[in-house]
Amino acid sequence: MPPTFDTLELNIEQQVATVSLNRPDKANAMNAPMWEELQACFEWLDEEPTVRAVVLAGNGRHFCAGLDLGMFANGVAGSEDPARRAEQLRRTILRLQDNLSAIENCRVPVLAAIHNTCIGGGVDMTCCADMRYATRDAFFSIREIDIGMTADVGTLQRLPRIIPDGVVRELAYTGRNMGAEEAHQVGFINRLFDDRETLLREVTLIARAIASKSPLAVRGSKEMLLYARDHSVAEGLNYIATWNAGMMSQADLQAGMIAQAEQKPAVYED
Repeated sequence: MPPTFDTLELNIEQQVATVSLNRPDKANAMNAPMWEELQACFEWLDEEPTVRAVVLAGNGRHFCAGLDLGMFANGVAGSEDPARRAEQLRRTILRLQDNLSAIENCRVPVLAAIHNTCIGGGVDMTCCADMRYATRDAFFSIREIDIGMTADVGTLQRLPRIIPDGVVRELAYTGRNMGAEEAHQVGFINRLFDDRETLLREVTLIARAIASKSPLAVRGSKEMLLYARDHSVAEGLNYIATWNAGMMSQADLQAGMIAQAEQKPAVYED
């Protein structure tokens, strides 16, 4: 049975999991439990063989209003020594980074379906997805600059690998909103849709198309793309040679070739 969460809604149908941020009365602001539950959820999905793709969405009027500022209410407790307090804060930030990195590290593709508001931590979160889709009313903002802090859980590290560096710098320095059309033009968003209902329907269809492919081949593709992002071409070529030498499935190759010849869907083991 899939796990249940207080701040997330998890549904699985036809080998596609839909993870919905579920604090609609708070515009899906990311409180402490949500950060921890995102990691727990995506680590579970990473281990679940029947799940072949994930749609990440938000319930209610907004996708995500970013960090719940209530998390700042108590500051950093503990020692009176500034160095020890600083170490504690650093460890907290690293833990939050791990919470979101679980989305990127999930071995199956994650498709973010974004509507209306996506700011602050919501941008950090969607940068961890494999692909992003949005409604035409969506907007994005690296809002941390407006509360006097540098974004510290992934946007500044991942976003320059998705869109042009100069655009990232402008967004990070000004905190301005980037509308859906601009986000599509610069390559952050794959495709735009008129409303949330259409967005979820169409993104789910894309996820099901992915789920129909060889799970090993899809997982291998994600592994290679993430590796190539942070390594040289030579290192990436060496890795894929080693990967396919050990994990290219003859059963999947045969199933795929027969399906192509007979023009029918292939059936693959999870």
